[in-house]
Amino acid sequence: MCTGTCSKLSPCSPLYIALSNQQPSKGHNLRYHRLNRRRRLSKGKRVALVLVKKEMEIKNLKLYMENKSIIEENEKLRKKAFLLHQENQALLYQLQKKRSNPRHDHLAHSNN
Repeated sequence: MCTGTCSKLSPCSPLYIALSNQQPSKGHNLRYHRLNRRRRLSKGKRVALVLVKKEMEIKNLKLYMENKSIIEENEKLRKKAFLLHQENQALLYQLQKKRSNPRHDHLAHSNN
């Protein structure tokens, strides 16, 4: 065990032990691995990687545009369905109204 004569950063001090047990930050390791990956990739591979990224961006844009047109078409169909539903409800109301007054309907036919 350490005596009281130990300095703050001597091997037996709690501060020294705490600092020596620290792990290097993960951000540092990540940067190190990215740098190594870049070094490993040859120029041709980097160019191929850029081309693949561009192709993916183009595909993504095409899918986005297709999705947008599908959403617009869906909205048009939803509005059309709503109008047809309203028309259907109005026709049902008229039909129920005619069925509920058969005598009135009969009187209207006999007057003609």
